[in-house]
Amino acid sequence: MTRITALQRSFSDRWFKTTPGAAPDPEYGIKVLYEPEVADVDIVFVHGITGHREGTWTAADGNGPWPQSLLPSLLPRARILTFGYDAAVMGAWSSVSGNRIGDHARNLLSALAAQRALDPSGVALPLIFVAHSLGGLVVKDAMLASRTSPEAHLRTIHDCTQGILFLGTPHIGSSLATVADRCVRAAALVGARTNTKIVQVLRRDSEVLDRIQHEFHEMLRMRPLSIICFYEELAMPGIGVIVPRTSAVLPGYTAIGIHSHHRDIARFARASDPGFLSIVGQLRRLVADNSSLSSSQMSDIDSKSDATLVSSVSSLGEDMHPAPPQGSSGITIWGNVYNSSVVNGHHTIAGDLVFSR
Repeated sequence: MTRITALQRSFSDRWFKTTPGAAPDPEYGIKVLYEPEVADVDIVFVHGITGHREGTWTAADGNGPWPQSLLPSLLPRARILTFGYDAAVMGAWSSVSGNRIGDHARNLLSALAAQRALDPSGVALPLIFVAHSLGGLVVKDAMLASRTSPEAHLRTIHDCTQGILFLGTPHIGSSLATVADRCVRAAALVGARTNTKIVQVLRRDSEVLDRIQHEFHEMLRMRPLSIICFYEELAMPGIGVIVPRTSAVLPGYTAIGIHSHHRDIARFARASDPGFLSIVGQLRRLVADNSSLSSSQMSDIDSKSDATLVSSVSSLGEDMHPAPPQGSSGITIWGNVYNSSVVNGHHTIAGDLVFSR
């Protein structure tokens, strides 16, 4: 079987929407897979091309998506969410989204901000993303959109994100994108509805891919994040390696191999699976690293406090706290307030806050 034949069969088995007259898929948007009584962190799962917000994470012999069936017992104070979007590339009868990477990224950003705003506690929890394949590009572009958004509620996604786990993400493209593009174009000739934009972005010469990669690295220089890249060690039967190590790994960041092919690096049936242990080990490390503040402190954060503590405190009354004398610089501290500590990035100013003349 040639690679093209294998890809065509793969498309017919997995890449088509085949339901005539399908209604809008309810599997899009954010779904909460696990809600603890007290949450210290949000972990958000984002699937890749032709994926599904639950199916991508479900092994054939598993008991549902592993973020729901396996993860809560190991991270009991993590709220676990998954995001779904229309990542189909072909449809036999039903419509196929024409959205680009940027469209999906903005949808993720808006949906996640809206979901977090529903939390009655008003807590702006730290965020960790786990993204498979194309989902990693969606997350990267969402971070870039959040960083530059004029809307404060959207910027908080960037500000609260502590780390990203990439599973087989084609940061610099995939050599199979050209073959896949040919298959999609061939399907279009026989009347199938297609979205070539999604496939074309995976080409190594893609301007969109280059733009995302360049701007994401610039962002990391200004806003360091914990980045872990997982890559596939096995080839897809009859097709080959979908995302080679050279594309799945970001230079200078942790790289970990999973002994599975591209689809199965995101699917686990048992807590003893080596790939699952590798991923959950990194998640637990990130949660621990970001718990330099205690869990009780994390739950005290005010969602509206990503603004600040300003020592000029004119709003408290000039008689109590006059402005600094002319010629003095005064002190302004920006950051989230956790009890008596002010946190900005990786820096913490701790201790009681005392204002004096």
